[in-house]
Amino acid sequence: MDGKLINGDKLDTIFHYQNLFDGFVKKERKLEFSNSEWIQKEVLAMISELSELLTEVNFKWWKNPKPLNEDNIKDELVDILHFFVGMCLNAGLSADELFARYLAKNKENFDRQNGTSEKKGYELK
Repeated sequence: MDGKLINGDKLDTIFHYQNLFDGFVKKERKLEFSNSEWIQKEVLAMISELSELLTEVNFKWWKNPKPLNEDNIKDELVDILHFFVGMCLNAGLSADELFARYLAKNKENFDRQNGTSEKKGYELK
């Protein structure tokens, strides 16, 4: 991997390199699963990574907290991103579509908070 920016876009680059990596692992390990099975596996892997992140941020209130290791926290977040992007790819969700859907959902979330959405029950009081 050369770390070259794809289409001048960071999200496109992330999707590109994740696709290359996933293809490499599938080929070299001779893995054949349906897209649905891949998404299931990636959800489980993401849960594992989320658990590792949770451990890094002292969620166990019954234990003495350890100093936070910001580097480990950031590494766990990147691991989570790897599996999230893999799920997007297996679901046929491109970087462009993810971006568009994110913007639409973000607008809807603001509309809900502002009471201007069709969906009620979220508005600020």
